[in-house]
Amino acid sequence: MEKASPKNNYHYNPKLKPLARALRQNMTKAEACLWKYILRAGTLSGYKFKRQRPILDYIADFMCPELMLVIEVDGITHEHEAVIVKDKIKQQKLEEVGFTVLRFTNWEVLNQMGEVSAILNGWLAEWGENNGNGEIR
Repeated sequence: MEKASPKNNYHYNPKLKPLARALRQNMTKAEACLWKYILRAGTLSGYKFKRQRPILDYIADFMCPELMLVIEVDGITHEHEAVIVKDKIKQQKLEEVGFTVLRFTNWEVLNQMGEVSAILNGWLAEWGENNGNGEIR
């Protein structure tokens, strides 16, 4: 499959738009905290993230097109075997089209926000080095 890019609108799936809108309006507490304190309004080094973004046949919790980064926040249901299998397939499909997927649990976001922020900033620093500019915004 073709890599995600502006040309193909990052494989945006308009059929999932109503579900994505409903999920944005009913975010989990962990998603809302991650959005409010780290990702919203370019807070993470000026990069803009989209919430509940339909990509391929999935809805990514958060997506930054410029970074080709998807962030998933997994609740307790993601501990069930069937959901683990679905998550692996989703991650594989997103990676096949060029996204990096970072996962955090609800507990990590709600109880270790500083560590989550440090992981994201560390990933950004590494991304900057690997993309030739050596720096993040």
